[in-house]
Amino acid sequence: MSDTETYTPPKVWTWEQESGGTFASINRPIAGATHDKALPVGKHPLQLYSLATPNGQKVTIMLEELLTLGIKEAEYDAWLIRIGEGDQFSSGFVEINPNSKIPAMFDTTTGLRVFESAAILMYLAEKFDNAFLPTALKARTECLNWLFWLQGSAPYFGGGFGHFYAYAPTKQEYPINRFAMEAKRQLDVLDRHLANHEYLAGEAYTIADMVTWPWYGRTVRGESYDAGEFLSVHEYHNVIRWEKQIAARKPVQRGVMVNRTSGPLEGQLHERHDASDFETRTQDKIGEDA
Repeated sequence: MSDTETYTPPKVWTWEQESGGTFASINRPIAGATHDKALPVGKHPLQLYSLATPNGQKVTIMLEELLTLGIKEAEYDAWLIRIGEGDQFSSGFVEINPNSKIPAMFDTTTGLRVFESAAILMYLAEKFDNAFLPTALKARTECLNWLFWLQGSAPYFGGGFGHFYAYAPTKQEYPINRFAMEAKRQLDVLDRHLANHEYLAGEAYTIADMVTWPWYGRTVRGESYDAGEFLSVHEYHNVIRWEKQIAARKPVQRGVMVNRTSGPLEGQLHERHDASDFETRTQDKIGEDA
């Protein structure tokens, strides 16, 4: 359908054919498993099933930050879920996340499943003595303000702007303009706030920064949807300062490598089962097709 054609919705929507575009082959209007397959389980307390999308990177960054603090109980196995191949619809994955979205985590020490990235970070923070989650009411409230701001805003950026700009089967002016406006509004919200705050919740680095950085940090680096020039990301000086500050953290640098299947081979660690894997198991070390 072109921009000038008018679409008249039917009285009752039916799923008759794929809508086209990236990920069309795995989109469907029903939930549940498509095939039986148990999830693998490793040796560590925490079992993560994920992919290095911005949502997946939130959790691996948090886990690497916890390990850097010396919290051995935060050791984890990170198993690769290839969403393009439908791994998220296996019976094992659906059992720990009925929504069939990455990331999902199982804590072998408590027997609890945790899904939704913000829920996983809150779970880990509270499990490990409020790590990266302030306890004072004012600071904690501000942290949670931005945590949930991200959870509400990112779908408009990714599912809205990202979809229509990069993944839709045709380029259409109205949705691209609509969601580009919203993407820039969100960046401006962050830029204005970060003009007077070192981090999102104030002076301390928190889980609010961890969930936001993979989305908007990548954006001001020009990496999201190859849309840096289109969105004039160079205008957001305070977001750029904040992005660089977080990107310099060693746990962040490790976290973005885990379950990554794109980019330079030395930056891809498809699965992480030991801290030494960063030195010995990246794709440039074990082979591109391994």
